[in-house]
Parts: sequence; structure tokens; C-alpha cells
Amino acid sequence: MKEYLVSDIDFAKDVLLLEAEAIKNLVNRLDFTFQEAIDLIFYCKGRVVVTGIGKAGIIGQKISATLASTGTPSYWVHSSEAKHGDLGRIVSDDVVLVLSNSGETEVVTLLPFVKQIGAKVLAITGNNKSSLARHSDVVLDIGKIEEPCPLGLAPSASSTAMLALGDALALTIFKKRNLRKEDYAFYHPGGELGRKLLTVEMVMRKKEENPVADEDTPLLDVLAIMTETAGKPGAVSIVNKQNKLVGFFTDGDLRRHLKNGISFLHYSAKEVMTRSPKTIHARCLVAEAYKLLKDYKIDQVPVVDDSHTPIGIIDVQDLLEVGF
Repeated sequence: MKEYLVSDIDFAKDVLLLEAEAIKNLVNRLDFTFQEAIDLIFYCKGRVVVTGIGKAGIIGQKISATLASTGTPSYWVHSSEAKHGDLGRIVSDDVVLVLSNSGETEVVTLLPFVKQIGAKVLAITGNNKSSLARHSDVVLDIGKIEEPCPLGLAPSASSTAMLALGDALALTIFKKRNLRKEDYAFYHPGGELGRKLLTVEMVMRKKEENPVADEDTPLLDVLAIMTETAGKPGAVSIVNKQNKLVGFFTDGDLRRHLKNGISFLHYSAKEVMTRSPKTIHARCLVAEAYKLLKDYKIDQVPVVDDSHTPIGIIDVQDLLEVGF
């Protein structure tokens, strides 16, 4: 290996070690002020408005996105744009999270206006003697951090520490909210993550899109219900007098019976339905519904609640729409 390559790799390792050290040092800096920051955001009746300039601003965008995706309403405001009308987005019930390593960037000029609005200010800074720190309600001090930049100027270790501390804030609040996987999925409907966490209840056809018929209903009327239901799911859940699921009739069943003539069209639903059909609970994951349809080579499955009442239907087309 050429000598200059070894030197480059050694320098890159030093960068990673310095940034890792910056994060590690934050552990011992967490004290009661971190709990104050947690409480300030957790009990906030408005939104968490995040702002910053330069690299700190970019880190702020990510922190805001993490907060929003874990159940804390948040958005990012550019510090410069805020002075040209975007201050109107901030209300007295908000918490304004300000990021600045030096604590002396132009974000400081926003503080008098934020104070006038009545919003609380939470700062993440590397200078607890700065103007930002003095005018904030709660200060999270990351301390003086050595930047691995050859000139010691480009924000890198300091911005990494800000990002890690922002994650610690967001995820601690996420834990404190006791959100379920279903709640998390609600904020992530797209992509692989969303597909893994979607529940049947989120995508099933329900109410007027969920065709249901009594077991004594004439088959011709069942076919009419199947045809006239919005979305045309191609199946009907069959219930008894107690509204409990006892069968299922699909367009596949119709085609199979037609092979033996048309006399069955004068039967009732209970005479031609599939008894004890496969079902899935509304709380199950969509991935489980997908496996059920695939394993049994069926196109629809009734969705039931704890009392075995059909409250919805899942069609293979519904799964295609959410990426399965």
C-alpha cells in the first residue's frame, strides 16, 4: 500500500475516534438540565420549532424530523427567513429549540422576538456563557469540542455531538410517550418500515366498503350486495342472527359452482358459502394478512374483532396499494 494512502486512512480513523469521543463525553454531561429539557418538550402544548444557522441548522432539520416521526409535533425554521415573516409560525405554546455551537451566531437576534411571543427557548450549544445560553430557559451544553478538521474550524465533531444529543432527546421523549408500534407506523406509512408496521385495521375495507349478508339471504341478493358494494371486493362475509361470522362467499366460489350448472343460484347463502373461512384480526400486521393470502392462495379474507364479528375485509388489491 502506498505511504500516502496509509496516512489518509490513519487521519480518517482519527476523525472517527474524535467524533466518537465527542459523543462519549456527552454521557457525563447529562444532568438535571437534560430532565428539564425532556419535561419542557414532553409537556409542550404547541410544537417544537427547531432553528439554527449553517451546519447546526442542517443538524436541526434532522432533529426536527426525528421528533416529528416519533410523536412530537415539530418543524424547522430557517433562522434568517424567520426574520422575514416566518416568526409568524411561532406561538406562545411552542418550544423553540436553537442550535449554535458558539452561541453567538445570528440566531441570537431571534431571541427577543421569541421571548415577546412567549415561547420557551431550549438551547444546544458548546458555550454556556454565550448570549444564546444567557437568554434561554434551558441550556444543554455540549462543552468545548475539538474539531478533527486539519484547521480545527469545520464543524464536524461538534455537529455530530449535537445530532447525538438531539437523538437522545427525541428518543427519550418517544419512550416517555409509551407509543405502540401501530402509533409509530402511523407516522411512517411509506417505505419498507411503514409496510412492516402497518396493521390490518389501517388498510382494511370497512363500513360501506365491507359487504355483509345474513346466512338466510338468497344467493342472488348476496351477488347483488357483492356487485354494488363500493370498490367491488368480490366477496361477502356471511353472518348468523347474532352477527357472528359463519361463512364467506367469493366470486371464486361463484365460478366453481357454475361448473355444475345454475340451479345453485336459487339457494340461500348458508347453502353455498365457505364455512369456517380463514380470518384475520384487525390488530394483526398487514404482513400477516399478506402471508395468509399467499399461503392459502386466496384473494380476500374477512377481518374480525374479538367477538368474531366481521368488521372489515382485506383484498389482495389493498395490499398491492401499500407496497406488498
